[in-house]
Amino acid sequence: MLDTAVPPPGPTGRRARALLSPWVRLGVLAVLLCGAVVAVIALRPERLLADGWAGQPGAASVVVFAAAYGLCTAAFVPRPVLNVAAGALFGAPMGTAAAVVGTVLGSGVSFGLGRLLGQSALRPLLRGRWLRAADRQLSRHGFRSMLALRLFPGLPFAAISYCAAVSRMGWGSFLLATGVGTAPNTAAYVIAGSHATSPTSLPFLAASGFLAVTGAAAVIVAWRRKGRLPKNLLRRGRKATEEG
Repeated sequence: MLDTAVPPPGPTGRRARALLSPWVRLGVLAVLLCGAVVAVIALRPERLLADGWAGQPGAASVVVFAAAYGLCTAAFVPRPVLNVAAGALFGAPMGTAAAVVGTVLGSGVSFGLGRLLGQSALRPLLRGRWLRAADRQLSRHGFRSMLALRLFPGLPFAAISYCAAVSRMGWGSFLLATGVGTAPNTAAYVIAGSHATSPTSLPFLAASGFLAVTGAAAVIVAWRRKGRLPKNLLRRGRKATEEG
């Protein structure tokens, strides 16, 4: 009878398996994020506001700006700075298009990196009841949950993208909810940036008023529901467990 036992892997196979382990990939993600933050601090992309865009304000420049916007958001550059820059450089219509595309692109980069390099290491750590309930909510109601997070101003954009990648949320739900949910505030910042030289103009005042109202509403909602969200998540988690 032939011996069909699989021979143990050699040193090369063991090294390859170690390099592909979840914790090594998570370490790679941490190194990438730290390097991106250092690069942002050194290059200071916010200088666009003062120095202007090197190229002519045509379609190619808008595409390049959208790509740079996406990479910057994945590296934790605050989006309001980039949105104002888009408005100042390209005006309201083109600036809004560039900012929304850059937003979706940046969220996709963050989500992809988090899922590829961090999900397998971090999912086993979701042991607390609140963490499991939040994961279940994001995984089963991806579009609705992400839309609510994106509509709520002031939440850290890139951090939400990386955290959502740990769940089992689908790509389509994540990207669509990000685009729809961030569009209103993005447009308001871009309009304000495009009229920054005339702060008494109606568009600037309207955009600033919209941002002030949504920001105040977010603070009020957060204050009124500060104790309800964990309870609601736990209640939904228990219900889903009972149904499952």
